Amino acid sequence: MSKFALPCLAACGLLLLSACSSDTKTAPTDDKSAADAKAAPEGPVSGKTAYWEMYTKARAEFATDLMPLSLEEKEIPGIANADGKAAMWDATFVSPSKKEMRVFTYAITGHPPDIYKGVTIGKPLPWNGSHSVMPFSMGQVQIDSDAALKAATDDAGSWLKAHPGKTPAVILKELARYQVPTWEVMWGDDKVGYRSFVSGVDGKPVTGK
Repeated sequence: MSKFALPCLAACGLLLLSACSSDTKTAPTDDKSAADAKAAPEGPVSGKTAYWEMYTKARAEFATDLMPLSLEEKEIPGIANADGKAAMWDATFVSPSKKEMRVFTYAITGHPPDIYKGVTIGKPLPWNGSHSVMPFSMGQVQIDSDAALKAATDDAGSWLKAHPGKTPAVILKELARYQVPTWEVMWGDDKVGYRSFVSGVDGKPVTGK
């Protein structure tokens, strides 16, 4: 082999190594994009699923002693809430040490100009406690919003037959009269409507009217 061939072969080897190295660097980006796409929710989510997304953010950016005061489903135009799952949820957290409350929002997608994908944080507001609605521990809540809606629908069966087509509104809170985290499901309004209260602990209806 001539002395001129060796440098040529070495140069070709370097080019091949460079190409392989370049391919290797682009792979993690592709993998990350695929992972992000897989992790993104494809539709409305349950209350507890949204809650833990907001809790993580709230604990990091609001207060470590925070407690939930309420968890309420909301709507995003063009996306139907169904089966106790919603495209957007609001969680109100309170901090006893700061004497403040903040509303956190989780949305599965954005809807300009005022709905943003992911978790957004509201402004702090003064909070000195409440006699009718109390902070609670999410660790007590064994029943998610979809199961609560099913139990409430069974409880409201007779009323719903007489008033078909009503859309339920779902909220989790602890009312002083029940002393337990309770899912409140409301059809209609205060004038013509039905409320069913379902225990977040065991999923049994508490009462309805």
